[in-house]
Amino acid sequence: MSISNQKILIVGGGSGMGLALARRCVEAGAKVTIAGRSEDRLRQACEALGNPVNLEVAAVDITREDEVVGLFARIGRLDHIVSTAADIEGAYRLLPELDLQAAQRVVESKLYGPLLLAKHGAPRLGVAGSMTFVSGIAAYRPAARGAVVAAVNAALEGLVRALAVELAPIRVNAVSPGWVDTTIWAQVAGDRKAETLAAMAERLPVGRIGQPDDIADAIFFLIGNGFTTGTTLHVEGGHRLV
Repeated sequence: MSISNQKILIVGGGSGMGLALARRCVEAGAKVTIAGRSEDRLRQACEALGNPVNLEVAAVDITREDEVVGLFARIGRLDHIVSTAADIEGAYRLLPELDLQAAQRVVESKLYGPLLLAKHGAPRLGVAGSMTFVSGIAAYRPAARGAVVAAVNAALEGLVRALAVELAPIRVNAVSPGWVDTTIWAQVAGDRKAETLAAMAERLPVGRIGQPDDIADAIFFLIGNGFTTGTTLHVEGGHRLV
């Protein structure tokens, strides 16, 4: 299915996999709005993409319902909604060290945010529209320090299945990435980022860590495939097998 001239909202489109998806959609002729909390990051993303005429930006905090309502009022009709947003700062901690506010930020950004996008975005979508959210490998291969992220990813996938039923024929799906080389690893592994990613690359059947374009490809597929809904697409290099 061609997405030329279709309107796509990408929350989290200012960096990482969201930015990679924005590039693909813009090149395919879609009218793209990238959204996020940082206006500076959004402007930098536009510059990185060459400031194309079919790209707009919108500063929004999707954990605030009034801002989500305002976002959709400005954008109007849409064809597809994507969210790659996640606030995990301080969340990767052993339980004795876990700060509840950090845990709440994960829940708000990765669960309540998508819920609000669905609540207020669904009326803006046509019958061929779609929503795609991003969960993650932690739901299937949890590790010490990752209890909160594992729980929220699993909850998001449950929400996706429920929304696919309630909002039909609008399609609702999730992509579950494995370890992807993005700036988020500076928060997770700190100075040991390169060492940590290299060790995982040796374990994975594909022999490498994921890149933002790998996840963008998967989301791009879900946007365009009209016979896929209520599904979690795993893009993790075989991580669930090792």
